[in-house]
Amino acid sequence: MESEIQHLDRVFLAIGPLTIYWYGVIIAVGAMIGLWIAQRESIRRGLPKETFMDIVLYAIPIAILSARAYYVIFQWGYYSQHPGEIIKIWEGGLAIHGGLIGAFITGYVFAKKRGLSFWQLADIAAPSIILAQAIGRWGNFMNQEAHGGEVTRSFLEGLHLPKFIIDQMYIEGVYYHPTFLYESLWSLLGFVVLISLRKVNLKRGEIFLSYLIWYSIGRFFVEGLRTDSLMLTESLRMAQFISIVLIVIAVVAWWYRRSKGYAKVRYLDQENRQGKTY
Repeated sequence: MESEIQHLDRVFLAIGPLTIYWYGVIIAVGAMIGLWIAQRESIRRGLPKETFMDIVLYAIPIAILSARAYYVIFQWGYYSQHPGEIIKIWEGGLAIHGGLIGAFITGYVFAKKRGLSFWQLADIAAPSIILAQAIGRWGNFMNQEAHGGEVTRSFLEGLHLPKFIIDQMYIEGVYYHPTFLYESLWSLLGFVVLISLRKVNLKRGEIFLSYLIWYSIGRFFVEGLRTDSLMLTESLRMAQFISIVLIVIAVVAWWYRRSKGYAKVRYLDQENRQGKTY
């Protein structure tokens, strides 16, 4: 059976010394689709059409740098001995939570400088972010990383997975949990949920807070299956700890903003150009 296994090539295109990997291509595709969706929605919400294009010019490079920095910091024992590998992001090693931190800080600063509502921008961006995450996990699939513990081929076949996924989960003589797929599907479902919440017309900021809660719940459980986690302690994974923190922050922020009257504007309300909106 193992002799029939065919692994997918990590390389998308190689021209002389230039090598482009599927990992980077898939992440870029996810980002572009997310940007397109956010641009369309921002125009419907009355924002200048260039708003999200301007944001991503800063947010994407900063998010990549912060995602890599986050990963390297928690793997410093290795990278301190191999500093030349710190820049090799095409081999993987971009921590989503690190990227989100960089992107959110960038979005907040951008909103303040442009006189826009951060909460409105975050609400518009939330479905795009989680969709980009769903797509981006397939970059991990191509790299054969971000997988879970050992399983049998019969287990994977019992999930009714296509052969190319089962084959790609066969790594150095062992089959592994396709945790990339679990998180991708959870994020894809989250995209549908967040898009649907636009019609519910929640208070401004609450679609974004729903994103934090939804993604963090899924990430907490999927992370428990992975074997390559960044560890906070011997028994607690860093991503699980961050997920718990984000859920608590989102729930408290939701309650606080409503109880203090800060969440007055609803998602479908047009931006008030004559004064600040929250």
